[in-house]
Amino acid sequence: MKKTILITASIFGFLAVALGAFGAHGLEKLVSPEAVNTFETGVRYQMYHAIFLFVLALIPGIKEQAQRIVYGLTVIGVVFFSFSIYLLALNSITQFEFKTIGFITPIGGTLLLGAWGYLGYQLYSSKIK
Repeated sequence: MKKTILITASIFGFLAVALGAFGAHGLEKLVSPEAVNTFETGVRYQMYHAIFLFVLALIPGIKEQAQRIVYGLTVIGVVFFSFSIYLLALNSITQFEFKTIGFITPIGGTLLLGAWGYLGYQLYSSKIK
């Protein structure tokens, strides 16, 4: 599980840097400044959670089942939250109306909150000193 978490963290981090560079250097020519800001929010939260996954993999004493739950909540949360934000920010340059799927953004945010909360609970109830 640890290796899976670390690989996912690396992929999320890599994509956050690549998408952040695109947002900073290419996106501003295609969409409004507000859309660029929105896009950057998705990148920022994706990077936060890439780092979160690295930390999750390296915390000693967390049961594997708890790691799996936090990992699942985080991965689905990032995909729903950040990736829906990317699509919403690019809405003006696509044929598809991504606003119709905008409802998944807060679901993703809720899943991310759940990951943090569940990890906090696991740390609180663990025997880690």
